[in-house]
This record gives sequence, C-alpha cells and structure tokens, in this order.
Amino acid sequence: MSTFIEHIVKLTSHRDRDLLELTLSKALIDLLPLERIVIARVVREEGVSRWLDVARLDAKGGGRVIDPQRVDFQTLMKLEDASDRLRCLETRERVEVAWAGPEGPRITLLPLFSDSRQEDAGVLELHSDAALDADSLALVDALRQIYRNMYSLLEYSDRDPLTGLLNRKSLDDAFYSAVLEDLDGILPPMDSVGEQERRHRVPANYWLGSVSIDNYGLISDKHGYAAMQDVLQQVARVMSSTFRTYDRLYHFGGDSYGVLLHCPDEALVLAAFERLRANVEKTRFPLVGRVTVSSGFTTVRADDSPASALENTARAVDFARRGGGNKACSHLGLVRRGFFGPVPVLTEEAAAA
Repeated sequence: MSTFIEHIVKLTSHRDRDLLELTLSKALIDLLPLERIVIARVVREEGVSRWLDVARLDAKGGGRVIDPQRVDFQTLMKLEDASDRLRCLETRERVEVAWAGPEGPRITLLPLFSDSRQEDAGVLELHSDAALDADSLALVDALRQIYRNMYSLLEYSDRDPLTGLLNRKSLDDAFYSAVLEDLDGILPPMDSVGEQERRHRVPANYWLGSVSIDNYGLISDKHGYAAMQDVLQQVARVMSSTFRTYDRLYHFGGDSYGVLLHCPDEALVLAAFERLRANVEKTRFPLVGRVTVSSGFTTVRADDSPASALENTARAVDFARRGGGNKACSHLGLVRRGFFGPVPVLTEEAAAA
C-alpha cells in the first residue's frame, strides 16, 4: 500500500486536469477501507443536466474512466433520479446512506468542490462495508482539498483570463488525447498513467472548429479597445450557452476562437456552428450594435497536428468571409465541392452527404 505522502506527490505532479480524478480515486481506495469509489460530474446539454460517472474504481481491481466527449448524453442519469447525489450537491454537505441497516454497508457522498460554480459541480461517492470513522473522513477532506487546489491551479494555467475559455496551450493537450489510442474504458495502473506508450489510431468523430468575428478590425477602429473587450467576452458567453458543457471551447487571442468536439455526424456539427452563428447575430451588443461571426470546421485525422487541423479550419473561415461572412463552412464539404485541392473519390453515401 502506498503512503499518504506518496499519493500527495502523485496528485500534485500532474499537468493534466483530466488525470486528477483518476489519481484521487486511486489514493482514496488505496488508503481507506473502501469497496468502490465513484466520481460523478454534472454535464449539461440544451438546458438539461445529467450525471456522468467520470471515474469508477473497485478495491478488487478494475475500473472505468469516461471521456465526457464520447458519451451518449441521452443515456445518462438525470440529476433528479439520483436524489442522494443531488442533496449532497445542493447542501454542499456530507450525505450518508445506510442501505442495509445502521451497522451495515453504506454510501458516503461528499461534494467534490467547495464552491457552487455550475461548471464544476460534482460529488465523491464512497462505498464501504461500514461507516467511515473520523480519521478516515479527515483523510478524505485532506485529499479533496489537495485535489481542489491542483484543479484550480491547472485550470488557471489553461484559461484565457479575458473570456474564461480555454487557451491555445490547452488545445494541444486535448488534441493529442483525442488522436491517441483510448483506454477502452479500462483504468490502467496509476503509476503508468501519463508514461505509458500509446499508439496512434484513427480518431472516432472528433471535429475542430475555428470561429472569428467578422470585420473585427473595423469595429475595433470605430469603437475602441474597451468596447471590443466587451464584445470578445460576450461572444464567449454565447459560445458557452450554445455548445454542450463537455465540448471544449477556446479563445486563441484577438477575434479567434476554437471548438473541439466529438460528434458522430458532420451534419450535426454544421448545425451546432449554425446555431452559434444565429445566436451571435441575434445577440444585442450594447456598445457596438450588430456583430456576426464566421466559422469553419474540419474532421480530426490520425496524422493531424493542432497546427495542420487549424490551418484547414482557417481556410474554411476565409472561404466564409470571402462569401460575405456570417456563415459556417465545413472544410471537408468544401473539399468535396472541389474548392481545396483534388476532389476525393466519393462513395454514394459520402456524395449524398
């Protein structure tokens, strides 16, 4: 069994927020008399909130880690269908459920975060054969605080300070995670997380998009720096309310934004960027009036880098702007139509798309 100090070292050595939940789970199940630990986060889509079990680990071995971008949202449990979790979330206090008598097995739930920010809502769910004693609960609180501190530190380094969206650096990490072989849902030994050698594979339905504000330079020259800062923040808020909570939204600087998402159908991706276009167009910008955006997106291929994929999205954005702006364009769709490079050989299904 690893010591408490060893687990603190592991928990504070990460540079990837996505690995923190796994490391916390391993520490808790290694140091405490637990049968199972589940970390559940709240994800939202079109105003509906559901539970996503992002990590699950059993004392007897085995576990699962879930990529939020690759889940079927409609199959997830609604918030109200897990009343104990919801009570823990709402009260921000520990909830204990003795489901087989007062001295028997129980589930202890604790809020994962100390504040009530919607984007960070989640709970720790600890399954044990008996009630956890005061020392065990104190250890949980200590590890939970270390987790929060690391999460906040990494989030700060990953975020654009103006808009609150992710920054360009964090795109590289997420991008390479998307195009590397996934873990097939099985949790590897925690000592090897981050060091294990992974093979490239063809990614399943990942898409990268770029979004730019039309006539940004002209608007800035006319209305000034402060007004444009307000526009940049407001566009970021529209993006956050348009896309799903588990889509990754970026601000690269200036008028340039990005979106990394997982979706099974190109038409659905186009529809998402069309919703963004329409939502920005109908938004009132008090300091500058009407604002529109142009978007371009591309499928992520196994041999892509962030730079090469962004180059494809930039070409699609440029095509939209040369057509008058206020448009969303698929790079793949433009290639099919012969605008960029040789026209690929199409199957009947691809041609119909």
